[in-house]
Amino acid sequence: MNQVLQEISPKTQNQTGYADLAVTNDATKEVYYPESDGKPMTETDKHRKLINQLIDVLDIHFADDKNIYVTGNIMFYYEEGNPYRSVAPDVMFVRGVTDKDRRVYKLWEENTMPQVVFEITSRSTRSEDLHRKWNLYEKLGVLEYYIFDPEHEYFEPFIACKRQEGELMQVEITEGRIFSEELGLEIVDTGETLRLFDPKTNVFLRTSQESENALREAETEITRLRALLENKA
Repeated sequence: MNQVLQEISPKTQNQTGYADLAVTNDATKEVYYPESDGKPMTETDKHRKLINQLIDVLDIHFADDKNIYVTGNIMFYYEEGNPYRSVAPDVMFVRGVTDKDRRVYKLWEENTMPQVVFEITSRSTRSEDLHRKWNLYEKLGVLEYYIFDPEHEYFEPFIACKRQEGELMQVEITEGRIFSEELGLEIVDTGETLRLFDPKTNVFLRTSQESENALREAETEITRLRALLENKA
């Protein structure tokens, strides 16, 4: 089947401002939802690493709950039949859908809005994160929205918003920490990065690499203690 690529002019850009490519089939007019908006996924290594770390620790923390889906930089389409109505959150947390792998996230198929969104902002995305995306997430019904600048280039490197009376309102962050009711975790600006803290266990969530390192260190310590006991015997 022949597919026709239709370039979108600035006047027909989607609500997020992305000039995407839509693919339709001449015969059926079937709508294709691209996996990418054509923009770079991250700004710097620091941005990429933080996005991956947040997804990793949330995946591990909620691994036993198969009705929680954590992802990032996936195309999120919120209007059926219109691939220009899309956004690609850096990190999004969805409670109430299966944790299967997805090519894209279609709201009309999932029937569940992400409850929590993180945007790891940068010089080139900050305006969009603070205005267009903030307004969009508010309209869509996102409950919590967090904006973090890992470079600390701005006056407010960490901004937290929670839904109050139908609006995403900025809320106070105390000493770099704020509790997320949706995640059941504290979100902490350490001064260098953003970390998630579990108040139930009183520890920061570990990435898979940190867990492997801790296990390796524990095994090394056990081996050392065993050798000491054998020498004493």
